Amino acid sequence: MKLDRERDLIIEYGRKLVSSGLTSGTGGNLSLFNRREGLIAVSPSGMDYFKTLKKDVVILDLNGNLVEGKRKPTSERDLHLYLYRARSDVNAVVHVHSVFATTLASLGWEIPPISYLVALSGSKVPVAPYATYGTPELAMAVTEYIKDFNAVLMANHGLVTVGEDLESGFNRAEIIEFISQVYWRARCVGEPIVLPEEEITRITEKFQSYGQRT
Repeated sequence: MKLDRERDLIIEYGRKLVSSGLTSGTGGNLSLFNRREGLIAVSPSGMDYFKTLKKDVVILDLNGNLVEGKRKPTSERDLHLYLYRARSDVNAVVHVHSVFATTLASLGWEIPPISYLVALSGSKVPVAPYATYGTPELAMAVTEYIKDFNAVLMANHGLVTVGEDLESGFNRAEIIEFISQVYWRARCVGEPIVLPEEEITRITEKFQSYGQRT
């Protein structure tokens, strides 16, 4: 069985998407790219995350060819493939339908740096224009708008985050959802104060040494 460890992580983080409230039912999807092997483990389409087994995780190559698995891959397969082709620093993609991020996406509101935590995405969280789910048009739009950011809102749809691994991609999805809620609440009562560009640059640099390093 190819990408044994990656299959385990797809199952683990798929269940965390639901338990953390980042998505519900069978919504959302995620993938993990083993660049050394040139293979991608992706969540299967429309399956309950808590019933997904190792054998259900689909293995693709970078061209989208099925390498291993009997299940149909996520309908957003192209979204994952396009991002991996465009960004050599990305090894994980997480797509969720979290409530507040999706609310902002439906309003067409990008998230400015109203919190230093926005720096985990970049100078902001942009909004990619709407396109039908599961289409190359959506994959192209997200890839174009994410540029070198680590998160992008998908208009009238949801949120996509990327990372060097699934842990970082998942953590960014959680934090962007938190920031989305703060931004929404702040906009309900006033105009949030936006941090200056130089502060976000400073925070981005500080994040490089944050946490435990080996």
